Formats: sequence, structure tokens, C-alpha cells
Amino acid sequence: MKFNRIFLIVCDSLGVGEAKDADKFNDVGASTLGHILEYNPIDYPNLEKMGFLNLVNYKNVLNTDSYYTKAHPKANGKDTLTGHLEMMGIRTLIPFKTFTETGFPKELIHELEQKSGRKVIGNCNASGTEIIEKLGKEQMETGSLIVYTSADSVLQIAAHEDVIPLNELYKICEIARELTLKNEWKVGRVIARPYIGQPGNFIRTANRHDYALDPVSDTVLDNLKNSGYDVYSIGKISDIFNNCGITRSTKTKDNLDGINKIIDTIKEDFKGLCFANLNDFDSKYGHRRNIKGYAEAIKELDNYIPIIKENLRDDDLLIITADHGNDPSFRGTDHTRENVPVLIYSKSFKEPKKLDDLECFSDIGALIANNFNVKMPEVGKSFLDKLI
Repeated sequence: MKFNRIFLIVCDSLGVGEAKDADKFNDVGASTLGHILEYNPIDYPNLEKMGFLNLVNYKNVLNTDSYYTKAHPKANGKDTLTGHLEMMGIRTLIPFKTFTETGFPKELIHELEQKSGRKVIGNCNASGTEIIEKLGKEQMETGSLIVYTSADSVLQIAAHEDVIPLNELYKICEIARELTLKNEWKVGRVIARPYIGQPGNFIRTANRHDYALDPVSDTVLDNLKNSGYDVYSIGKISDIFNNCGITRSTKTKDNLDGINKIIDTIKEDFKGLCFANLNDFDSKYGHRRNIKGYAEAIKELDNYIPIIKENLRDDDLLIITADHGNDPSFRGTDHTRENVPVLIYSKSFKEPKKLDDLECFSDIGALIANNFNVKMPEVGKSFLDKLI
């Protein structure tokens, strides 16, 4: 074992340019980081030192303190679920069902209404903040459920916390999850989207909860857990993997809370993997096409990179990556098919440099499995021997 602990941080949606097959996803020309730097340039000195900006040819830092490269997506999808699953060794070939154009079938909505005892309103493709603004008043007055979807394979249910208590909303989402296990309705995730406030000033709360499908087979996380290693989840990682392969889960309110919880975990004693997701990049800025906000969120992370590094031990490994793109300058509000950054840092590195591109996200999981000498994933190739 080369490293006693690995910290894997996913900057949700922070892609670094169109993938080879971007044309199949109508995403030719997308570049989340590239366009943020083009339209709202901000200095990121700490990420720059890691080689991050080199990946979009914005800088040419020769003496980086990290190995850096980019990974190509191979899964048939560009969403959170397929990206994270691929990272941990499962390549999704048949995409999960989407209902972007039509909304959910009447039969599904009827069953949800019957089993929940509440009427459904909405049932369309929408931005979460916009549909709450549009239907929130009606939802509060009638006690209905706001059901909506997106370009992802997802069924989302929004309700005011004062009207439908969290426990009830979660139970309704469990009902929806059970209903959508049917092949004709099978979506990747059901998400509870509680909010508070009054008309004109609704705010989504941190009590979001995702109900994903179990991975179709064991992931690197399962193999670590089954071998006695710690697998700590920060943010929505445990939801994405439906808690499979997780030994401890910690929820977060926002990116800054997630970063602080990562730092707290670095200071603990454990052996294994800490897997974190920083979701604000995607949910607050990518989908809302907020270039300035996205740039400032990257700056927030950049400010904390020195603190993260300072607290790492000599035998720790830090990997910073992403799960897909979400170019805030691009058309629509959907994810974008992009390569993702892979920044690798350890205090023990002698001469870190640029690595060849990784052929798939699963190479990250393969490296982790190889390091801890557990069962390797069926897809992915470890590059542990390149880190010296």
C-alpha cells in the first residue's frame, strides 16, 4: 500500500472541455472551466499551481506541485449518477430513462397520487427554483406535490416544509422510488426538494435527499468496505450510491460546509477513502447559467487548497476531479459532455508532472483499488505506478 488514506473530491460539473463524443450529446464546443475563465477571469493561484488551468490551455505552469491530467467519459450518459458510477468501476451502457419532453406518464402520476394521498402539480421539465417560484403558492394552499424532471434521469418532488413535514416528504419519495423501479418508469434518482419561505422569497433547504438505484454490481467502494477499510462519504456521495459501500456518511449544507468537513476529516485517524462531492458548482451555478457565481465558487475552493494540503500527512493522497460538465455559457440548462480534470497531490511527490489522458473515469477507481490491494474493478486501468 502506497498511501494510507485517499481523499477524492468531486467538483460537481467542473468539466475541462468537450469529450471526443460530444457531438452525440449535442455538446460540441462546451468547456465549463474554459468559458468561465474566458467570460469571468479570476486568479486561481493554488489550483493553477496544481496544473488545473493547463488543462484548458489558459496557463502553462511547468513546475506544478501535482500530477495532472484529464479523464474521458465512457458511460452512456452525462449525469451525476453515471459519472460517479463510472468513477468507481461501473460503466453505464444503457442510459437511464428520461421524461424531459413529455413529463411522467399519467399512470405513474396517478399511482403516486393514490399512494401518497396528495395531488400532483407541475409534472414537467423545469428548473427547481423556477418551478417553486411558479407553483409554490399553489402548493402551500393545496398541500399538493410539485413533481418535475430535467434533462437528467430524475423525478424530483418539491414541497414546503411547513405544509408537508420532512418525514412525510421522504416517505412519499420512497413511494416514488418503489414505483419507478418498474422498467418502463425506471429513473436514476428520485429527489426530495424541500423549501421554505413565502411567495416571492422561496428558498430550497439543505434537507434535500436523493433516492438512487443500487449499483448493478459491487463498486470499488464495496470492495474497500468488504476488505475492512473505512469509506467516508461527504455530501451526496452516500445518496448517489444508495449507501452501498459506505461506512460513514456526512451531509453538507453547501460547498463551504463540505470543504470544512473535508478538512475536519483529514484531521481524524482512519484508514481508507474519504469521498466528497461539492454540489454547488452544478446546482447553484451550472444549471442556472451563472458564470460569475461559478467563478466565485471555484475561487472559494482555491482559497482553501493550502489549508487542505497543510493538513495532509506524508502518506495521504488527494485527488480532485469532476463527474461531468455544466458549461454556464452553453445553451439550455443541461449538463455538458466533457472531459474532467484529475489533479493528484501528495507531500511525498518528488517531480509531479502532466500525465497522459485517462481513457475513462474508472481509472481513478482502479488506482484506489490498486493502492489498497482490494479487488480491481472490471473496467479502468490503474496509474498508481506513475506517481513517484
